[in-house]
Amino acid sequence: MLEAGITAVGEFHYLHGHGNELGEALIDAAREEGIRITLIDACYLRGGLDSRPLDAEQMSFSDGDADSWARRLDELSDADGVRIAAAIHSVRAVDPESMRIVATYARERKVPLHIHLAEQPAEVEECMEIEGCTPTELLEREGILGPDLTAVHAIHVDERAVGLLGQNQVSICACATTERDLGDRVGPLRALASAGCALNVGSDSNAVIDILEETRAMELDQRRALGRRVLHQPEDLLRVATVAGMRSLGWDAGELKVGMLADFITLDQPRGQWRELNPAYLIYGFSGDDVTNVVVGGNTVVSR
Repeated sequence: MLEAGITAVGEFHYLHGHGNELGEALIDAAREEGIRITLIDACYLRGGLDSRPLDAEQMSFSDGDADSWARRLDELSDADGVRIAAAIHSVRAVDPESMRIVATYARERKVPLHIHLAEQPAEVEECMEIEGCTPTELLEREGILGPDLTAVHAIHVDERAVGLLGQNQVSICACATTERDLGDRVGPLRALASAGCALNVGSDSNAVIDILEETRAMELDQRRALGRRVLHQPEDLLRVATVAGMRSLGWDAGELKVGMLADFITLDQPRGQWRELNPAYLIYGFSGDDVTNVVVGGNTVVSR
């Protein structure tokens, strides 16, 4: 990740079979390499909206109940280069009462809150059948929506859901390369941005580790889905790839400003001529392979 110019990673973590052992290992690995990490510790309690029990493979995801999840998470703390955040895995995996416990935990401690939202049609259909509303409406009903929430994916959201997410200033994390891989279709990102949502991007897998590619893919996939060009201006896409993601992870970084963390990269000129400082050239012409230097907190961690 560092070699691709990524200075902070958000790890959506729900392997809790050994308590905090794996979470602490992730933190140690990040600190050893010099990358910032936000450990987004997810509560995961059930096998579906019908409250069916977890299967054998899912048992290692669960703390048993939300209070036990919170007690375990209290054993972790922020440190230099480390932030601890909270997550409701999804409306499928966490019941409404437990969702409220997780959200309250995050808000009392002023840490980021994340959730997987409406990645697959089956989640929406099951939620409509059991709760009588869409996943977004369920989150609104339970008081989960807010500007501290990041909804990952938000693909299968209707017009009302888009409005609710925008009104509550929920951030949306698009994971274009993984969503392509899984056949997840293309979410209404332009509509979400217009409604008031801040957009950011993530990889969601190890197949592609390139934030410029994720950002470019977010725009280009929408163009094909909607049959329109220039859905987001290059300056807005640059923000998606930098400050918006940092804020979603709880860091004051992503911009070269006084008082903000000194995280930045340099890039070598790719094939062709880069004749002027233009965000469009950066978004559409560069990749992680062009990164030459990576600085995290004023310290050079990659130089080539």
